[in-house]
Amino acid sequence: MCQLVHLCSLVTLGAASSAGRLSCTFRASSAGGRQKMEKVRDPNKQSNRVNKNKNVLGFGTEKKAEKWSCVQGCGACCKLDKGPSFGTPEEIFDDPVDVELFKSMVGSDGWCIHYDKATRTCSIYERRPYFCRVEEQVFQNLYGIDKKRFNKEACST
Repeated sequence: MCQLVHLCSLVTLGAASSAGRLSCTFRASSAGGRQKMEKVRDPNKQSNRVNKNKNVLGFGTEKKAEKWSCVQGCGACCKLDKGPSFGTPEEIFDDPVDVELFKSMVGSDGWCIHYDKATRTCSIYERRPYFCRVEEQVFQNLYGIDKKRFNKEACST
């Protein structure tokens, strides 16, 4: 088997650059008595193929995973009566004290009584109950969502 090497040099600003050199390696093979040239991948050259196990965007950059971060003035967690598609307090909480506390916080409009819609702030934010906190351990305890899926679940709602 013989190898033929075809080199194409790129010139950058009038000077040859070894970093800018493209190389293509070909292998002579015989199939059915006829010789043909096949392109052979250079084992020293880094592959341009996309690794399908990674989230990759164009230009070789990896897609950044979403990470949960509380946004001031959001209030999404303060809408306590979320409708029939969301579990009831009895379905969510094991402790009857938590059930009663949760129910006592729901206003007539479904929003938490401690949430001020005009300023979009919580009057008990620093002292809010654990179930008002969007944290890994809370999602694990209440909804069975493991820590690996926390960011995806928290960011999707």
